[in-house]
Amino acid sequence: MRREPTLAEEKLWQNLRSKQLLGLKFRRQHAIDRFIVDFYCREAGLVVEVDGEIHDYTQEEDAIRQEFLESLGLLVVRLRNEDILNAIDGALAKIVAMLQS
Repeated sequence: MRREPTLAEEKLWQNLRSKQLLGLKFRRQHAIDRFIVDFYCREAGLVVEVDGEIHDYTQEEDAIRQEFLESLGLLVVRLRNEDILNAIDGALAKIVAMLQS
């Protein structure tokens, strides 16, 4: 996944990498226990998941995954591919809001 990210993941990564967002370091395709999350900021305890069409069919699995991550004390924000591709500023604003909550 790291070598072939989706267009939305690549666009979001270009805005998260190198501490561009609030000076915080994000990792992509980061392993947490048995899961690999799309983006992770350890300092803030924030997981960012990018959901494409496949997630319309995996809602139960996604809920289990999110519940597990939250049980570790992590915050999880889910963004749709189209939100990132069509309105990156809004997607980044959602992440900032989670970071500042």
